[in-house]
Amino acid sequence: MNIITTDELNYMVKNDSDGLVKAAEKEYADHIYEIAETLRENVKEKPIVLLSGPSGSGKTTSAMRIEALLDEWGCSTHTLSMDSYFLPIVNTPDAVGEDGKIDYESPLRMDIPLLNDHLEKIANGEEIDVPKFNFVEQKREAGHKLKRGKNEIVVIEGIHALNPEITGKSYDFATGIYVSVRTRLQNLSGGLLHPSKIRVMRRMIRDIVQRGRRPEDTLDMYQGVERGENLYIMPYKHRAHFDIDTFFEYEVPLYKDRVIPALEALKDTYPEYDKFSDILGFLYVMVALPLEYLPKNALIREFVGGSDFKY
Repeated sequence: MNIITTDELNYMVKNDSDGLVKAAEKEYADHIYEIAETLRENVKEKPIVLLSGPSGSGKTTSAMRIEALLDEWGCSTHTLSMDSYFLPIVNTPDAVGEDGKIDYESPLRMDIPLLNDHLEKIANGEEIDVPKFNFVEQKREAGHKLKRGKNEIVVIEGIHALNPEITGKSYDFATGIYVSVRTRLQNLSGGLLHPSKIRVMRRMIRDIVQRGRRPEDTLDMYQGVERGENLYIMPYKHRAHFDIDTFFEYEVPLYKDRVIPALEALKDTYPEYDKFSDILGFLYVMVALPLEYLPKNALIREFVGGSDFKY
């Protein structure tokens, strides 16, 4: 487990903000480079990549960064979302949680036979009709055709990508990647901020800036999402061939001025406020970092906005 202290971060922000950002970005970019290089070397034996991670982990940007590198090297890459293989609620009556409500993240919501059929066809270079799922209307729509060419790679990104009950025997021809925040932030008293709280901040900022959601809505949704992560993602992370820690040393200082007002506004009104109050304790002691230091292709742009990538 990697740990970095608030004192260390404050020193770096005060003395070399630009160097702090560049060093963190280089470390992430180097890791992406190493993974992409291995994928290119093994393209004939393993032309499929199964990429998973919890909400707010940055798996979408990681998939895009890997794809961009492989494309640059002449190894054409296609990224598919497992969301395309969801089934309508009416077709998945058993996908309910302990509370009797619909479990929107249950693996029972997946069209497992179709997904496995497509995985095998992709590996064999056969053409498939990739479905499209309309979540608002809860129905499947026409998608697009895909045929993997010689020395091409297909990245399948989704929370169930590493679950053997969902992806079957695809590990015979696929490489697994797990993406999440793994590093922990430590304060002066020795307290640790759990990586899930970093992801909460990311989601909160993204929801405010890009989706027009209230902070309390984000926290409500997160508690349901966390249950799904513990049930459907964490048990299978050990199956990944590669593990990407998407914690960036500069990100908490970057969130300071954005998250503090949002959480302080909930102090007297949000019933579950105490579950997230430790975030403020860490933010209060941080030196703020301006957004101007962040490059346009940074993973953190997935949440704060202004990215070169289209999400």
